[in-house]
Amino acid sequence: MDGYIRGSVRLLAVPLLLAGVAAGVAPAASAAAARSWAPGPVASFSVSGGLAGVAATSASTAWAVGNLSSSKTLIARWNGTAWAQVPSPTPAGGGGLSGVAATSASSAWAVGGNLILRWNGKTWKQVPNPAPAGSLSGVAAVSAGSAWAVGTTGTKTLILHWNGNTWSQVASPSPASLSVLSSVAAASATSAWAVGTTVTSKGLHKTLILRWDGKVWTQAPSPPTPAAGASLSGVAIASDGSAWAVGTTGCGCGPGDTVILRWNGTAWKRVPSPTPTGGAFLHGVAAVSARSAWVVGEANNHFPSFKTLILRWNGSAWKQMPSPSPSPSAGLLGVAATSGSSAWAVGYAGSKTLILRWNGTVWK
Repeated sequence: MDGYIRGSVRLLAVPLLLAGVAAGVAPAASAAAARSWAPGPVASFSVSGGLAGVAATSASTAWAVGNLSSSKTLIARWNGTAWAQVPSPTPAGGGGLSGVAATSASSAWAVGGNLILRWNGKTWKQVPNPAPAGSLSGVAAVSAGSAWAVGTTGTKTLILHWNGNTWSQVASPSPASLSVLSSVAAASATSAWAVGTTVTSKGLHKTLILRWDGKVWTQAPSPPTPAAGASLSGVAIASDGSAWAVGTTGCGCGPGDTVILRWNGTAWKRVPSPTPTGGAFLHGVAAVSARSAWVVGEANNHFPSFKTLILRWNGSAWKQMPSPSPSPSAGLLGVAATSGSSAWAVGYAGSKTLILRWNGTVWK
């Protein structure tokens, strides 16, 4: 499944990301044919492909998105009892999904490449994209009438806004010759964050953080970039207004040290975070409250193979948690939480999809 991960825009491996942008598809899938599936309990939902994003509105409603190995979009729904695949549009040239956001059981968005899909409570339908030459990697929704989608036009940041009727492109800073956004989180119509990376003329990867104040997007100061460089791939906002951003040191072409930044209401600061032996990638983050948050990714398992990686914030420190890795190569790309005792993490296990659930005690 490494081809799926390496092609994902969530990773911010910029040379590979640009190759994916040029193809207009994100993420790519393995070459194995998609096998048949049937609805069932969490552990039994396994199809040929991978999952890149997950969103939950309650204990009984959640969405997971990605792509099938046949290069078709993949959307699965949790109904409180089982996960089941639901029909989703795929353009003629194929496509995949990398981000999903939901505000209720009848309103959700999914994005990936140049695709924007909308759930109206009954079906998923493709909606017009005002920047079809761009590639989208993340989406966030405040309400049925306000949502954001972020990505890149190839070399510049790309931010789209949904006003309840149409999507439109919004001006966004691109502070380097190459600037990419990977994730977005919104607390209200006047407060949102977007994160990603820039690449300097000397090839150094630097973290990129943008802020929405209700009127314009501006670049926010980032903590000093490590000598090896760093990229950000996920962002989340907690109930108290604090925020988390996660990523990895280096160029994204191999495992590095974990990077976790926290917004304390005044500034972004890096906080200590465990890095497994051999390095890792961090991809997704979810914040339940000021004292509860999750980060998921991949830990090096004889690169290019990986093991699942889950970190937990307990209010004072980040700790690595035990997590299943049901394949010689497995990883997690997305995480969502509705309470301290209910969370989902999604990704891949070999060439199959992987869904893990936190029940308040363990991940299964």
